[in-house]
Amino acid sequence: MHRRSVLLAALSLPLAKLPAMAAVEPDILVMKSPTCGCCSAWVTHLDAADLGRIESRNLADEQLWAMKARLGITEALASCHTALLLGRYVIEGHVPASDIRRLMQDQPEALGLTVPGMPIGSPGMEMQDQKETYDTLLIHADGTTSVYATHT
Repeated sequence: MHRRSVLLAALSLPLAKLPAMAAVEPDILVMKSPTCGCCSAWVTHLDAADLGRIESRNLADEQLWAMKARLGITEALASCHTALLLGRYVIEGHVPASDIRRLMQDQPEALGLTVPGMPIGSPGMEMQDQKETYDTLLIHADGTTSVYATHT
């Protein structure tokens, strides 16, 4: 199955439960656990960056992990939430808005971006002045990754 078909099929699952009035697709659709506070903080970070229309959908953990698998997100690449950007790219985890904006401008042939795990100091994971160095990875179509940005 073509990557775009998988993304569009994945997008339709969370949207299928929406009322007919909500037919306009979001620019960024965030799928997360209903109990995850850092996911909501990441959505707030995206809202503040004015990246377009953002919607958030709460999914049961088993649905969320099944969606990640269908989208090509392995355990090594995973974080707590998954987003679809413009129906084209997967954004996994606490990816900074600046990296998403760059992805939107560059439009590389890739699956998307990930910040694996939950690094302290990444958007949504702020803890006072504490900060870990972390990488945003570009996920290539074949599942390999390369460093897209380093954050210190």
